[in-house]
Amino acid sequence: MMTNKQTAREAAKKRVQELKGYYSHITIFVIVNVILYLLKTGMLTSLLPEAFPKESYYYDWINSNILIWTLILIVHTLIVFRDKFTFFKKWEERQIKKYMEEDEGKVDK
Repeated sequence: MMTNKQTAREAAKKRVQELKGYYSHITIFVIVNVILYLLKTGMLTSLLPEAFPKESYYYDWINSNILIWTLILIVHTLIVFRDKFTFFKKWEERQIKKYMEEDEGKVDK
């Protein structure tokens, strides 16, 4: 049987893993998108192999990649820091209260 201390430790451990994953996501996001942006602007052209396309229009997808990945990172931020955003907590409490009141109304009938 797990004690409160063990349960708290497991919750803390899970939270640390969640934060590590989030910070890794940010690090990879920055590194990959900086490289892609430098590739798009032509700053890395001299490092590319001969057969690699060097025209900038080959890299038009990079803007879409950055936009989509930024949106995903925003969602990841909202999930990881859900306790910091009181809107979600208040919404959850309102929903619980609403359903409890609905259930009380059904029981009273």
